Amino acid sequence: MKNLDLSIVIVSYNTRQLTVDCVQSIKKTVKKPSYEIIVVDNASPDDSVAELQKLTKTIPELKVVANKDNSGFSKANNIGVKKSQGRYVLFLNSDTVVYDNTLDGMLDFMDRHPQAGASTCFLRIPTGELDDAAHRGFPTPWRALTKFSGLSKIFPNSKIFAGYNMTYLSLDNTHEVEALAGAFMLVRREAGDAAGWWDEDYFFYGEDIDFCYTLAEHGWKIYFVPEFEILHYKGASGGIKKASEKITTATRETRKKVTDARFAAMRIFYDKHYKKRYPAILRNLVLLGISVKKFFAERSL
Repeated sequence: MKNLDLSIVIVSYNTRQLTVDCVQSIKKTVKKPSYEIIVVDNASPDDSVAELQKLTKTIPELKVVANKDNSGFSKANNIGVKKSQGRYVLFLNSDTVVYDNTLDGMLDFMDRHPQAGASTCFLRIPTGELDDAAHRGFPTPWRALTKFSGLSKIFPNSKIFAGYNMTYLSLDNTHEVEALAGAFMLVRREAGDAAGWWDEDYFFYGEDIDFCYTLAEHGWKIYFVPEFEILHYKGASGGIKKASEKITTATRETRKKVTDARFAAMRIFYDKHYKKRYPAILRNLVLLGISVKKFFAERSL
């Protein structure tokens, strides 16, 4: 088996052209490391698989795995991991575009920081802002309350009120964070093996926070490295994010399924990591809050 520096795992679902553009951006920009690209397609109803298989003729680093059904983000990522060979595994969303020096620079960063279990770059959404999912603290009940009540926006420089997205930290400098977005998550293989990779109880959403939480439990550090960046259209597959509402092809059925999965993930994470840490009455309040948020989210579909 050939030893590679980097395995790039991309889960795709009904984002044919975006996925093709993403793969081509990797091919154009990666200069230094040896790498492979593994696209795991979750039974896209478009002709994503056929287009990607055509691409393998000009991009030999590309491998395409066609799932027979939509197995969810976590399971598809784990399928990609099993087929990967790299010292590092980059989990990259299909609705991203990689810029010059980003992957070269991020691998160099990881090599220079052996305590780093995972890292991310600056995920710039089409508005020019940071995708705030790439720069998060763990969602404790207090942090969730300050986030959804708006207190975090009123006091963005406060550690007490702005812990959900850690906005009190400068976005100009490299620093540790608690959680990254699965849209760009560069993981040291040793760390991923220790964490057991992705928890397949999550179908879509929440799995990246869970992964980071498990990495932290095993003593690994997680870094935000803004020196490098990518473009992230954000939410093209699911269709529930404003950033990608003009380009998504998601049906209402898909948006409903993704919304259900999003709020189910909140319950899964709480019960897995916080249920034993907090009293039962708090859990009931948290679940009530999740139900209320879901109700309003479904009304906006």
